[in-house]
Order: sequence, then C-alpha cells, then structure tokens
Amino acid sequence: MRVFLAALLGTIVIFLWEFVAHMLLPVGEMGMRLPVNEDVVLQAVATGLPQPGIYMLPSIDPAKMSDVPTVKAYSEKTKTNPFAFVVVSSAGQDMTNMGPNLAKQFGSDFLGALIVALLLGATTWTFGERVLGSVGFGVFGWMENIVPQWNWYRFPPDFMLGNLIEQGVGWLLAGIAIAWWLGRRRRRR
Repeated sequence: MRVFLAALLGTIVIFLWEFVAHMLLPVGEMGMRLPVNEDVVLQAVATGLPQPGIYMLPSIDPAKMSDVPTVKAYSEKTKTNPFAFVVVSSAGQDMTNMGPNLAKQFGSDFLGALIVALLLGATTWTFGERVLGSVGFGVFGWMENIVPQWNWYRFPPDFMLGNLIEQGVGWLLAGIAIAWWLGRRRRRR
C-alpha cells in the first residue's frame, strides 16, 4: 500500500507538472511550428497520405533498397528536399476534447510512477538518492525514446531540449514526492 500511495502521489505531481509545462510554460511546445498554409498542407495529406500511419518523406520502398539506381535516386532526392516525419490519424477526433487524452496520460503517468516507486521502494537509498534515481529514470526514458527520434527522424533540437526539461523536471518533482512518501516512518501500534 505504501508503494501504491507513493506512486499515486508521484502521478499527481508529474501530471500537474505536465499541465504547467504544456499550458503555462513554453516547454511542452518547444520545437512545434505552425504551417504557413494549413489548408494546402491538409489537402496534400488527405490526397497523398490517405491511410493512418507514419510517413517519412522523401521515402523509399524497403523492398527496393538493393536496387542501386533506386537508392541513388532516393539519395539525390534526400539531398535536395526537406525531410518530413508525418503522423496521420483518421479524421473525426475533436482535438479540443482532451478528456480521453488526459485520462490516458494520467494512466500512463501512474504506470511510470508505479514502476519508479516499486524500484525505489526496493532500495535502502536515502531520500536524495531516491530523488536522483527518479531523475535517472526520466533521463533514461528520454535517451532511449526521444533521442532516437532526433537521431533517425530529425526531431528539432529545441523539441529535444523541451522534452528533456519536461522529463527531467517532471521526474525530479515526482521523485521528491515518491521519495518523501517512501521515507516516512510507519507508526508502531
């Protein structure tokens, strides 16, 4: 029960931090840009990327990676065109209705905080060591998930920095809450 409550407390703290980072500070929006002509882009997406999925432009059919002329043409195309990593989902979701997304985020935060609380609760670390451990989990997650996006899909540096700040500060704050709760002495009867 002690670990569960520590995880719940950590979840609330990181969830509130994510609200602050995205709604009150520019941290959660770092690297995001608005298109110059959104309607033209949306029309191009609707006609050129008709199915939900992830698209990389320029693109090459993986089955043709052994075809030298195709690879050479692709290589030239990548040198003279911008790169785009595009996530396309089906139309019909009202993006202003954030309730379902917030519920999923809270659940995801809880599972992350539960893992951190379980692992930190299994240690004999001091308060400070547990807080550092929590920050370490946040930075580890960033390095193993977000850094590869920068490496392979060219996510912009300001997006990378914003995400590092969001994860680092978030897990620092959650770690303080988790470490505090785990470090409380149990009452003796």
